Amino acid sequence: MVLVFTLLVELSYKVDAENCNLEELSPCLQAITSNVPPPSTCCQKLREQIPCLCGYLQNPNLRQYINSPGARRVSSSCGVPFPTC
Repeated sequence: MVLVFTLLVELSYKVDAENCNLEELSPCLQAITSNVPPPSTCCQKLREQIPCLCGYLQNPNLRQYINSPGARRVSSSCGVPFPTC
């Protein structure tokens, strides 16, 4: 039973990782890099990518962008809690 549970957890993580696509957050780019409010499409995509945010933060190539003041502002504006990983 424990083995089955472990396999299911690993499988669900891989499925979630397959759905992680940083390009999906492109509607947020202008809001992150300037002071314009995020469009609704940004907030929708950000909510869809919530399971991916910790993975993005752990990636050394992405960390500086995901952890930027602009990204935190967009996250707050969209009502998406900033991840604590």
